[in-house]
Amino acid sequence: MSLQSRKIALVGGGQIGIALALMITQKDHAEVVIVDLPGMVDQIKGKALDIMALRPHAGVDVEITATSDYTEIADAEVVIITAGVPRKAGMSRNDLLEINRGVIESVAKQVARHAPNAFVVLSTNPVDTMCQIFHKHSGFPKNRVIGLSGALDSGRFRLFIAMETRFSAKDVSCMVMGGHGPAMIPLTRTATVGGIPIQTLLSEEKIEEIVERTRHAGTEIVQLLGHGSAYISPASAIMEMVEAYLYDKKRLISSSVLCEGEYEINDCFIGVPCVIGVGGVERIVEMELTEGEQNQLNHNYQILQENLQKLDDL
Repeated sequence: MSLQSRKIALVGGGQIGIALALMITQKDHAEVVIVDLPGMVDQIKGKALDIMALRPHAGVDVEITATSDYTEIADAEVVIITAGVPRKAGMSRNDLLEINRGVIESVAKQVARHAPNAFVVLSTNPVDTMCQIFHKHSGFPKNRVIGLSGALDSGRFRLFIAMETRFSAKDVSCMVMGGHGPAMIPLTRTATVGGIPIQTLLSEEKIEEIVERTRHAGTEIVQLLGHGSAYISPASAIMEMVEAYLYDKKRLISSSVLCEGEYEINDCFIGVPCVIGVGGVERIVEMELTEGEQNQLNHNYQILQENLQKLDDL
């Protein structure tokens, strides 16, 4: 399929959706369709026109359509779901559980009807549980449903290591596993800068500060903004995942995917390292965890199971 005939659908025209539209346009990836509520369409059309006005300067020709009609997403190769209520100051991701469930259930049915062959990326919070809901209500195979989770968290972990060591973020390699929340697991023993373990470069006290800042990075941004939540870094992390799929890059990215026995986890979306290529989630990579890391992952699993039970009870 040529680039000109490619289509990426964005469900949700909020800050993450508009940031994604800009990034897709700048990189000349595909036609963009943004779907939102009828009352939001004119506003999104204005933002879309503003983005398209960069085309002469960027040397690209991406078309952006804003609509409330899901038939417009037909034949989309990728559907990115950012729809839902964002966090506000004082809210946890799990506070959005019941609010955003109905949104994702509705979106799942529309995407299944109009873009049944798409690769679907979700960022709606709490993202691991929203992936579970989308998977259940869409009937999509597990290899074509993925959540932002560790892709964003690992990026934040890399950033904070780079900031503390004063080395380039390009040379930092690390990974975060588990759910997208304060119980996430930054794997410090795997973190390196140019191949050098961070334990050689930073004190244990400083490393622990980085771990805690990574776990609460989203909350830090929410508190600083006062209204709304992060959008540029989530959009950037999503683009890494989407590009891995579109161009069959075989990227190894920690993401929220459905585990069925891997890491002792069954029937649950959770952040684990996986390979993303033209087949979607092509495989989960299992690495040997320490007893402490496995216990932390089991704790994350328990939290996510409790979320699902809450929804069942409601």
